[in-house]
Amino acid sequence: MASLIDRLPAGYHLLALGVAAGRQVGAEWRHSWTHRALLNWPRPDGLGAAPRDLRPADPENGRRIIAGALVFAGETLAPGPRGDPWDRASPSRRFAMALHRMGWLRDLTALGDAGCAEGLRLVLDWRRQFGRWNAFSWSPEVLEHRVFNLACAARAITLRASEAETDQIACDLARQARYLLSIDEGPVRASERAVAAAVAASALGGQAGEGLLRRALRRLQRTLPATVQPDGGHESRSPQSALELFFDLATLDDALVQLGLPAPDEVMRAIDRLAAAVRFFTLADGRLAAFQGGEELTAAYVAAARAQDEFGDRATPVKRNGYQRLEAGSLQVLVDAGSPAEGPWSVTACAQPLAIEVLAASRRLIVGAGWSPEGHGAAALRLVDAASAASVGDAPCGQPIRGFPARVLGPRLRDAGGEVEVTRHEAPGALWLELGHEGWGGKFGLRHDRRLFIDSEADELRGEDRLTPMNTPSRNEGRRFVPFTVRFHLHPEVSALIAQDKTSVLLKAEGEETAWWLRSDAPDVTLEASTHYQSGQPRRTQQIVLRVQARLDAGARLRWKLSAAQSRVDADGAEA
Repeated sequence: MASLIDRLPAGYHLLALGVAAGRQVGAEWRHSWTHRALLNWPRPDGLGAAPRDLRPADPENGRRIIAGALVFAGETLAPGPRGDPWDRASPSRRFAMALHRMGWLRDLTALGDAGCAEGLRLVLDWRRQFGRWNAFSWSPEVLEHRVFNLACAARAITLRASEAETDQIACDLARQARYLLSIDEGPVRASERAVAAAVAASALGGQAGEGLLRRALRRLQRTLPATVQPDGGHESRSPQSALELFFDLATLDDALVQLGLPAPDEVMRAIDRLAAAVRFFTLADGRLAAFQGGEELTAAYVAAARAQDEFGDRATPVKRNGYQRLEAGSLQVLVDAGSPAEGPWSVTACAQPLAIEVLAASRRLIVGAGWSPEGHGAAALRLVDAASAASVGDAPCGQPIRGFPARVLGPRLRDAGGEVEVTRHEAPGALWLELGHEGWGGKFGLRHDRRLFIDSEADELRGEDRLTPMNTPSRNEGRRFVPFTVRFHLHPEVSALIAQDKTSVLLKAEGEETAWWLRSDAPDVTLEASTHYQSGQPRRTQQIVLRVQARLDAGARLRWKLSAAQSRVDADGAEA
């Protein structure tokens, strides 16, 4: 489907027009007086179960909120103690989304009575201004999270509420969950929204909760097979998406246990598969691999998910969801060896073929492509030069759509190349991968092959990136040479110095005594600025850039090696 749209003139515009027309019909019904009236019935009989959000809380953030300072997305709004954040402009859209999603309720309820009282006050203030309906606050990307967060906090914040206030919150939760279930915008986020509605239904008492739960679980059983791949990976190929959905489903399973109800088979199957994916993507530093629109997250956040894994002691497979793991000695390498997600699933996908992430002695040296889909400059961070990968001619190997189609369909990825070929080899003391793709075949008539070899005895990673002519017509007739670049984006906690020979770079993680050399046969080696996202915030870092000229009729080869510095004398041959 996606490749056909790519080939059609104005294909994405035509698709966007059709989707926009269909959504407009649905929106007119949802915004109608009749539909809004139907959302009120039947009324819930108070609260039911007490779903537990298994994500770790941040009590310090809760204390800041009580003190009158709200800090989200790196920005601050200070209405003061018991101030009203709802009657003033937010510093940014990202801040407003975090505010209206109400994830901060988890941080407040972790503080006990004082935090629960503040959470109740803020929720009641919200409903007075936005409870009936608001285009932004009730938008799907905001509503989905608020329904889940409010359901998990409802029992705690209403412990000292009046009966009328408890009824108001229960009715509001029911209305929002029903509205969420009425939204159908395709497969992406469909499972996440169904889980949120099901968790909300479990938190509601009486027949209203029971009926809503049946609807939500039926929706969830339909959508999960399209969201969770048989090997456990999320269809978007984002490690973070797999972890977040695992959190949500584990919360739902716990709530169903409280109600004495069995979880549907599809839910239990998805939980098992996603747990295996989280195990696979958790690297030696306890954090998540950062690829395809996902961040590394904190070790504590990932550990909270791992704690729910009943089979956490099982051996980790070497491949899953299009990724490959290489581990030997003190080195660990994760390789994005699959094609990006296609169609609607590609709204956060990255056109970064064969990107790698490298850890040495459990410290992250080279990062894959961590970025925040809601961050600034997100489109640029989805291109090949923002990853630890190879690029040809400074041209993208796929890029997000823009303009009207992107506003309707989301920033889907287009022209992202074809399949990736992977061959894995294992021998005593050695592991290696041979990978290849033809993503630059149409532009330059060149095929890219990457070979990665771990020598466990020498404790070193050797790589070779090669361009080979495909003997097919390219769009660069008459051009003889093209730049061939290999990049290694460094973790923000890693310093880098170029050696006196101008071909080697010394890498050293903060607090570590052992340094690592990255040597290559590239004639041009530089250190340049880079950006890496952590916890939704950009951090400045550096990237090592290796450049060579490739002939279109002969290709090129670039070899590099990562190995430990053998002594202080060895490490002293570097300069800033």
